[in-house]
Amino acid sequence: MDSVIEIVDYMPEWAEVFALEKERLSGLAGLDAVVFEHVGSTAIPGQQAKPVVDMFVGVNPFRPAAYYIDLLDPASYSYVETGMRGRHLFAKSTEGIWTHNVHLMPYDEQFHTRNEILLRDYLRRHPELVEEYGAIKMQAARSAESMNAYTRAKTAFIQSVVDAAREEKGLPLEDVWEE
Repeated sequence: MDSVIEIVDYMPEWAEVFALEKERLSGLAGLDAVVFEHVGSTAIPGQQAKPVVDMFVGVNPFRPAAYYIDLLDPASYSYVETGMRGRHLFAKSTEGIWTHNVHLMPYDEQFHTRNEILLRDYLRRHPELVEEYGAIKMQAARSAESMNAYTRAKTAFIQSVVDAAREEKGLPLEDVWEE
C-alpha cells in the first residue's frame, strides 16, 4: 500500500463492485457465508472514500485464519494481521490495485448491531453528516503519516455517530476502537 491515502468522490458503481465480489465469494465452496454486508464509506451515497470496497462476510462456522488463507486465492487475497479479535481481514488486489477489504467474522444474533453497520445505516439516514465526515477524512488523509494515524484522526467523529446510532436503537454504548 502506498503511504499516500487517496480519498475520492463517491462513485455509484461501488454498489456493483460489491455485488460482483459478493457473487464470486457466494460461489466459493467451504466459505459457509450466511450474510454479506457492504460497509464503510463506499456503502454510503455521497460519501467521499478510499476507493476500496469493504465487505463484512458473516460465516458459520467461523474457522481459524489458516483455513481461509488456504481457501482464498493467494494471487488475489492477502491475509492482513490486524490484531482484531473475532475477525479475519483479507485485502484483495486486482492487477496490483487494492480493491477490497473482506472481513470474515462469525455470524450470530449480534452481527447486524456491529458498529460499522450501525455507522453506515445512520449516515445513510442522516446525509447532512456525510459532508462533515468527508471533510474530516480529507484532512486526515492530508496529515496522516500512516493508515493507523488516518483511522485515529477519524475516531472522534465515528464514535459520536455510532453513539447516536446505538442510543437510537437502545443498545449499550461501545468503544469503536478495537485494541
